[in-house]
Amino acid sequence: MANLSSQKRQQMIAFLNDLKKEHSDNDKILMSINEIENALTSKKYGLMWEKHEEDVDVKMKTNIPVFTEIKSKEISTAPNDLYNFLIEGDNLLSLRLLEKTLKGKIDLIYIDPPYNRGSNDFVYDDKFVNKDDLFKHSKWLSFMEKRLRIAYSLLTDNGMMFLSIDDNEQAALKNLMDEIFGEDNFIITLPRITKKSGKTTGSFSKNHDYVLVYTRRNKNIFMMQEHIDPEYKYEDEWVAARGKYKLNQTLDYDSLTYSTSMDYPLTVNGKTYYPGTSIEAWKERQKGNHKRADWAWRWKPKHFEFGYNNGFVVINTKKDGTSRIYTKTYVNAKIVEDSNGNYYIDYKHKTKPMSSIDLINNIYSNDNAKKDLAEFGLSDEFDYSKPVELIKILMKNHFNKDAIVLDFFAGSGTTAQAVLELNHEDGGHRRFILCNNNQNQICEKITYPRCRDVILSYDYEKSAMETLLEQKINIRDLGKPDLPNLLKQVKKENKGKFDKFKTEIRNSYLYLYGISKYEKMHGIPANLKYYVTDYIPKNEELLSDILLRHTAEMIQIENGIKLDGKHYIMILSDEEADQLSSHWDDYPDVKALYISRDVLLTSEQIKLFKDINIHTIPDCYFNFELQEAGETW
Repeated sequence: MANLSSQKRQQMIAFLNDLKKEHSDNDKILMSINEIENALTSKKYGLMWEKHEEDVDVKMKTNIPVFTEIKSKEISTAPNDLYNFLIEGDNLLSLRLLEKTLKGKIDLIYIDPPYNRGSNDFVYDDKFVNKDDLFKHSKWLSFMEKRLRIAYSLLTDNGMMFLSIDDNEQAALKNLMDEIFGEDNFIITLPRITKKSGKTTGSFSKNHDYVLVYTRRNKNIFMMQEHIDPEYKYEDEWVAARGKYKLNQTLDYDSLTYSTSMDYPLTVNGKTYYPGTSIEAWKERQKGNHKRADWAWRWKPKHFEFGYNNGFVVINTKKDGTSRIYTKTYVNAKIVEDSNGNYYIDYKHKTKPMSSIDLINNIYSNDNAKKDLAEFGLSDEFDYSKPVELIKILMKNHFNKDAIVLDFFAGSGTTAQAVLELNHEDGGHRRFILCNNNQNQICEKITYPRCRDVILSYDYEKSAMETLLEQKINIRDLGKPDLPNLLKQVKKENKGKFDKFKTEIRNSYLYLYGISKYEKMHGIPANLKYYVTDYIPKNEELLSDILLRHTAEMIQIENGIKLDGKHYIMILSDEEADQLSSHWDDYPDVKALYISRDVLLTSEQIKLFKDINIHTIPDCYFNFELQEAGETW
């Protein structure tokens, strides 16, 4: 079938070529014709929208953005750890500066951008965009496109990005991300429960939004989740290596195809056992009186000997004296036979990929976000805050436990809390960079206090959960007294063993869990620096000197450090290098030097600093802006 649009474009381009010949001596007309031709030949599939200029775009034409540290807001409770950063200001400015320092170095990005509901949730040029605005979608796309292109440049090749969104802009965001990241790097759209009882629209009750998942380039970066099955509820002395086990298989079974070689007497500690427990039935089978499918052992004698000696066997004896042999099924270990007929234990951590419907669990709902905020005495100023557990489960998908995590729509600071909690739970060393505007003093009065309190005073505790009851139920069981009585009985039997109990109905099963709390902490140790974005006019007389004053902020955020003049030292002049070398004995714990490209170290200084990590301060911080101003070349 013919592409009619393409044919029409070719006809129009042919007409434009005729016009070019007709006006070949008029440069102004030719330039206009070329612009029209470029528009005709540009991309014809994908999103198209009206481009809008933001106030921040206008300001950057005559100003240079910089970071300024608010030193009074620094927090340091983990002396040997790197620093996290909270940046106050328009996130486009923050992203432009991060592009100078961390391009290709961010491992994971999570954002919860404005959903553009038309209900005071999206601010464009200091004004809320309402639902009657004819350009509400194009304003949102212009706003997002600039920021997402920088986000793409910030990610490593192993980077991953998660984006929360709802139906108002989900389709547009998916198309925009496909354009920027490439369709091949789209992984999945995850539905997420927002609340159990959604707002009725007259047709459907809206109870979910979405999380879009993209990779930067590589896809072999996903970390499988630990396989947790409530049936694996027992522990023994090998739990650290093998995990928990279940005990639901007897060693004997009514085999599908009877084998005489697997129907033998088994003697353990002087007692002899027979498949099916009956010696008389066993004798009859030995005479040939057996069915096609009849009793036998599942393991050969050598297999049993190995399993018994290595703790894979349990002999359960009832009150009447009868016994059955059971085999343990561990989460992370099993017995394997090699090519020589010998047996060994194969250890393999059992994992599973995150399910596309995992986020419909109520733990990831907005109701739990409200509870998270209540821990800090905060109400949900944002109406649609996300819970800590959501950010944690998303981060767990990335293999790097030392990831740099960026959130440039930081809101109440949930990502900061999620990073610090997850580090404590899995031994990671992730660090976060949060960007947030200060509309209604949100960054100062909500985001920063929450980060501060998580580090200094938040009562955090780790807990372990053990399945005490798993009971198949149907709807008729819910009205009977049997279930409450059963729960009371199990709780009574386990009284004093756990800090609390939790019940749950899932997939037609009733579960009762015992929860043990341990490792309680008052604050999670971490380090934090607070930056604000600012402007320096391009026409400043001493522009180079002024920008030099903001170099420290750039070095710190790029390297996650504090330039303290003792462990991490910045040298901007030959005089400063001379001063340091002449008092070198006063600096026994220097970890790194950050030296301006204009500084020329003497041979003596090079020898003196030879065991220290020396970094040259890169031109990329402000070199382009200084070139524009004619202060460098």
